[in-house]
Amino acid sequence: MTKLTMNRRTVLGVGIGAGVAMLAMPHVLRAQDKSLKVGVYGGYFKNSFDKNIFPEFTKATGIAVESMAEPTGEAWLVQMQQAAQAGQAPADVSMMSQVAMRKGQATELWAPLDIAKIKNSSNLLERFINKYPDGRVAGIGAVSWFITLVTNTDVYKEAPTSWTALWDPANADKLGLLALVSNSFLLDVTAKTYFGGAQALDTEENILKVFAKLAELKPNVRLWYRDEAQFEQALKSGEIPMGQYYHDVTGLAAADGQPVRSTFPKEGGIQDAGSWALSKASKKTEEAHIFIDYMCQPSVQAVLSRKVGTSPTVKRETTDLNEKEFAAVSSDIEPIIPHYDMYTSKADWLNEKWTEMIAG
Repeated sequence: MTKLTMNRRTVLGVGIGAGVAMLAMPHVLRAQDKSLKVGVYGGYFKNSFDKNIFPEFTKATGIAVESMAEPTGEAWLVQMQQAAQAGQAPADVSMMSQVAMRKGQATELWAPLDIAKIKNSSNLLERFINKYPDGRVAGIGAVSWFITLVTNTDVYKEAPTSWTALWDPANADKLGLLALVSNSFLLDVTAKTYFGGAQALDTEENILKVFAKLAELKPNVRLWYRDEAQFEQALKSGEIPMGQYYHDVTGLAAADGQPVRSTFPKEGGIQDAGSWALSKASKKTEEAHIFIDYMCQPSVQAVLSRKVGTSPTVKRETTDLNEKEFAAVSSDIEPIIPHYDMYTSKADWLNEKWTEMIAG
């Protein structure tokens, strides 16, 4: 479990504030004459793609994949931008965090995608199509995952049903929460739970009200964690018996016999995602469209759910995932979608207020 957590999740978050992974040697799959460089998150995640996804794509299309282990969102974004200015593309297609996607859009880093050439995109949930302000398609949802309310089953015999449990005085000094404003998405949770939704984050005045409400849970927090393995261990032992964590990793721990559970609160789990984006410096536009179209197939999304543990970006009914398989990675409860534009446009101010009011 620790290996999964550290290798995958360290580079599978929104990217801001996370450590930079080393660029691994490319993994090349043989094919005839066409090829594509694809950047994906490193470690377990990349290994799963190399084993379960890319060989099948090459078999189906004849396009060789050279997979690159990319650093976390912000670091890779900077590399991509600098390379594009020199007319180069370290990778043709990259899996980008939602904040990095938007920052790349601001500099027109991503080549617009021709949706007519990505027919399988019709299977996607609308929220997984990234668009420029003028409607051009900038990115296509690659994978998604959930952060949920987790508890130790020895300490909590009954599962909590709402995010309000984080504020319950009965849970004083019992919580483990993600340490950054930009990866915990606790502002979004607070807005949905107490203020009716994302509209409560549309002005700085309203955001400060949400911050004030969020600050009320501070007496309940034992650990603001950056090291996910540290919280996972404390959750298993019962030392820190409640908090927010990744749904699929918690499920795997439970399957291993650990006394932990993941709950989708009635307000929804937090759904985060990575998108496929094409560098404007790439010369492989045709191959990129074929690749993204292939990845939008419900059958491929189902393989990702089974083999990588990600939630489908396509409509559930289009996949052949059974109830148990779907529950292992997702939920039918309407999710909390982070207010990514806010995290992009107000990054410095949010970090300042987070330090001042929450984590300081």
